Amino acid sequence: MPTLFIVFGLRFYFYSEEHLPIHVHVQKGRGKAKFKIDPEVEFVESKGLKVQEISLAKSIVEENKELIMAQWRKHFENSSKS
Repeated sequence: MPTLFIVFGLRFYFYSEEHLPIHVHVQKGRGKAKFKIDPEVEFVESKGLKVQEISLAKSIVEENKELIMAQWRKHFENSSKS
């Protein structure tokens, strides 16, 4: 479960055996959320995060969209070569 980065206590990650479309998971404590990345950043679902945390997470995802997509492609390109 690769962690991409942690900002303001929000951990941004994806699972090693993910599926398309490109998306990212966010966790803070027991709260979680999911955002689709491609083609546009879109909130998918959340459980246990406050509205403010979801809004902050979405802003962070939007600011780091290209980085997240690059890390996704790098990870899954390397894992498909195994």
